[in-house]
Amino acid sequence: MGKFSLKCFGVGDGWPCADRNHSSFLYRFGKTAILMDCGEGLSRTYAASGWGYDDFDRLFISHLHSDHTGGFFMFLQGLWLERRTKPLTVHMPADGIKPIQQMQQAGMIYPELLQFKLRFEPLRLRRPVTAGNVRVTPFHSSHLDQLRLAFQRKYPQKFQAFCFLIESGRIRVGHSADLGRPEDLAPLLQRPLDLLVCEVAHFSPEALFRYLSGRPIKRIVFTHLARPFWANLKRTRQVAARLLKGVPFTFARDEEEFEF
Repeated sequence: MGKFSLKCFGVGDGWPCADRNHSSFLYRFGKTAILMDCGEGLSRTYAASGWGYDDFDRLFISHLHSDHTGGFFMFLQGLWLERRTKPLTVHMPADGIKPIQQMQQAGMIYPELLQFKLRFEPLRLRRPVTAGNVRVTPFHSSHLDQLRLAFQRKYPQKFQAFCFLIESGRIRVGHSADLGRPEDLAPLLQRPLDLLVCEVAHFSPEALFRYLSGRPIKRIVFTHLARPFWANLKRTRQVAARLLKGVPFTFARDEEEFEF
């Protein structure tokens, strides 16, 4: 299968968290590393990790909720001050590119100050992005569908949200980001997964565990647990063990690292 790793910089849900940072994850496949989301707290946890600021290749932002983007500007300032030199492409929903560039200017992190070339590219459904030996394919998540129905007439934007299939050689990893329903994972599960990194916030754990039961997944790392499920983690773990029927799983914590 080959080797790869997952570093969890933040596993919290969308609520204020006293004991968890917000969503950010780093995957490494050999010489290629990709960062998924930029939740609040990333600047601190990245600095504490010992990773160099040239050590990752691409950044993906799954959707524009603050618990997935709230750490972006401080992290970008860190890349500037720590003198990153490697070019960086940020892949994100199209609606966010212009506002983020405007905020970058307002925050005086001007392109002329950066030692590296910064580019923004819109994510497109089912259009793979290749970085080194890694291919990342975005798929639709229904996470923002209800907001679209309620607000699109007043706020005409696309309300895009994505989950991802990450492939390197024969390795296949599913990254849920935020989902609207467990069935959003279907495109990621068309072939066996070596790893699924999956949120547990926007539906009951029982519904998710039943949906995943019997699927060809070698291991699951659960993240983004809603506050009630995190507060009663013992029970959540028991339900997972009962319904997943022998599939190895873990409930991740901040700064935890997994090697596969």
